[in-house]
Amino acid sequence: MPLTTRELFAKLLKCEAGGEGDNGMRAVASIVMNRANVDYGEFSRVSQGGNVRNIIVQPDQFTCMLETIGGVYNSQNVFNMDPDEIQYEITDWALSGNTASSVGSSLFYFNPYNPQCPPYFPSNRAGVIFNRINQHCFYTPTSIYAST
Repeated sequence: MPLTTRELFAKLLKCEAGGEGDNGMRAVASIVMNRANVDYGEFSRVSQGGNVRNIIVQPDQFTCMLETIGGVYNSQNVFNMDPDEIQYEITDWALSGNTASSVGSSLFYFNPYNPQCPPYFPSNRAGVIFNRINQHCFYTPTSIYAST
């Protein structure tokens, strides 16, 4: 039986930000919701009017959605996650239309494995640094994103 959007979202939060505490998981959940609700650019086309599942399963967006990376099995994937109540609570919070002000309108995030966040992400400079929460850097869209 396929996962519901709620289950998939909770698994994604556990996998992508389970070690980042409530604020980190809310920040990542907010990125998913910002992408689902942005009204221009690539994510607007992908979400087709706010479809959260389309955002989560969009290819090559979340490492945890990949079963293999570089031809090697990725054991840290959503299908191996068993979410706790907190991931479901944050999923329900996000699906109810909430986002964290700590990430603003950010559409991108990543863990640089470095104390400094690069000023732009991804490499096409579609996002500019907005904030860092725990290990993740969050990026708001630049004018380049609008043409994606």
